[in-house]
Amino acid sequence: MKSFRYQAIGAGGALVAGLVEAEDRKAALQLLSRQNLFPSLLEAATQEVQKDFQAGEPPAGRFSLGQRISRREVTAFTREISALLTASISIPQALDSLADEGENPALREIVRQIGGAVRKGEAFSAALSQHPKLFSKLYVSMIRVGEEAGALPKVLNDLADLLEHEDQVRQEVAAAVAYPAFVLCFGFVTVTILLTVVLPRLFGMLEEMLPVLPLPTLVLLKTSHVLHQYWVLILAGAMAAAGLVRWLLKSDQGAEWWDKYKLRLPFAGPAYQSAALGRFARTLGTLVKSGVSLLPALKIVEQTIGNRVMAAQIARVAEETRGGDSLAAPLRKLGVFSRSVVQMIDVGEETGKLDEMLLRVATMEERHLRTRTKTLISFIAPLLILAVGAMVGFMVIAILLPIFKMSSALH
Repeated sequence: MKSFRYQAIGAGGALVAGLVEAEDRKAALQLLSRQNLFPSLLEAATQEVQKDFQAGEPPAGRFSLGQRISRREVTAFTREISALLTASISIPQALDSLADEGENPALREIVRQIGGAVRKGEAFSAALSQHPKLFSKLYVSMIRVGEEAGALPKVLNDLADLLEHEDQVRQEVAAAVAYPAFVLCFGFVTVTILLTVVLPRLFGMLEEMLPVLPLPTLVLLKTSHVLHQYWVLILAGAMAAAGLVRWLLKSDQGAEWWDKYKLRLPFAGPAYQSAALGRFARTLGTLVKSGVSLLPALKIVEQTIGNRVMAAQIARVAEETRGGDSLAAPLRKLGVFSRSVVQMIDVGEETGKLDEMLLRVATMEERHLRTRTKTLISFIAPLLILAVGAMVGFMVIAILLPIFKMSSALH
């Protein structure tokens, strides 16, 4: 059997890539055809490419795009294996079934690796931990708790609920941001084309016909000239600046500064805070519901909250909880939650329903996030439209002024 790597179009039009084993090229094409894949490239795979796929990493070059594994695919994997385990199917058999039916070649290969590790005697959580880019500390910790408690199907179901809810919130926020982002990109592309392609030719004609141009026309002419002549340097400078900013934000000090600053941003700050608090409450509630004790659950949330400032506050909460305090007491001192929310958590602890109260708090904070995001977008979108309109309007005025001046000179 030979290995061939392919790049193909799936039935839904998605670009996929992967490895296929067959006797020869013709057999490989027939095998892909039976999978409803239409290959645009098919070639013998080198040993390096095979190692890349076995390691779960996309091979370098043009095949990397098709090998990405999305959050949605990880969520679907979690839901499917939860259903299989609930049906009393063993973990290795469930993994083999998912590996055979998966659409993404990279995910199929990783699932096969996890199944192989489980067959060799490793715990399911240990096998998952070998792929930290796909399965977070929260994910692995919940699986480990499910294994220890003998309730892995239930924990997987809770985990799938958590991931699906997070995906839904992200999709709603992305959908709200899509319109202003489109307006901004459209305006930027339009203004750039006008300044670099259209206006230089037009202004060349105007300069020949008029000895003195109006001030707005001169300003636009100089701007267009600079962009037309030095666009390569400007683009390189912008890319270098973006790279520098990205490097700074990835550093410890830069990341901490940005996490602190974005919570204080006008208008956007409350939305960031609601997102962080909602994630804190839903993750902690899901962990407690799955049987994780409070202190280890707080440590897991601290590592997965996604904001260093909030993580430091959660660490303080965990330290005070270690000393015997309830969860509500340190939260009340921090002042990040409202009094009503802290009271709900306090009642949850007293009644033994902390997980339910935390999930209710998460629902409240996510509702606040949606409301604040919509309010922010309703404020930003008109401003962007106004800004783009003002730029285009200035260009129109700058173009029309010399034309009116020539018209009056002829009369």
